[in-house]
Amino acid sequence: MNKQERNEKIELYGRGYDLLKAVLAEVPQEAMKFKPEPKEWSVYEIIIHIADSESNAALRARKLIVEPGGAIMGYDQDAWANTLKYHEHSIEDALETTRLVRKTTYELLKRQPDEVFTHSIKHPEYDEPYTFERWIDLYSDHIPGHVEQIKNNMKLWKISNSS
Repeated sequence: MNKQERNEKIELYGRGYDLLKAVLAEVPQEAMKFKPEPKEWSVYEIIIHIADSESNAALRARKLIVEPGGAIMGYDQDAWANTLKYHEHSIEDALETTRLVRKTTYELLKRQPDEVFTHSIKHPEYDEPYTFERWIDLYSDHIPGHVEQIKNNMKLWKISNSS
C-alpha cells in the first residue's frame, strides 16, 4: 500500500465512530436485542464487541509502533460475547470507549513517521508476520463492516415484525 492509500485508510479509520453513531440513530430501542439467528449477534452485542475489539486494536497498534517483532494475543470474539454476557454491558460506556479509543489511536497514527508502517508483530492466528498494513486494512474496515451488519439486522428485524 502506498502512502496515499494508507492515509485514506487512516482517514476512514478516523471516521469510524461517526459512521457507527449515524447508523445507530436509525435503530429503534426495541430492535437493539434482535438476533437474526441464535448464533448471530444483536445490534447491542455488536456495539459491545466493537468496544472490546477496538480496545484490542489500539493496543496492537501501539505494540506495532513501540515493539515491532514482539507478539500479541489473539482472542475468541464469540467466547468474549457469550462469557462476558454482552447484553449486560452498558451501551453508553461501550460507545464512549469506542469514541476515545478511535480518537486517540487516529491521532497517534497521523503522527507516525512512514517507517513505522513497515513494522510487524507475531499474531497467534497467522503464520506470516502481522504487518501494520494488515492492521490498517482490518481496522479501517472494522466499523464499516459492522455498520453493514447492523443495517442487515435492521432489515431482518423489520421483516420479522411485519408478519
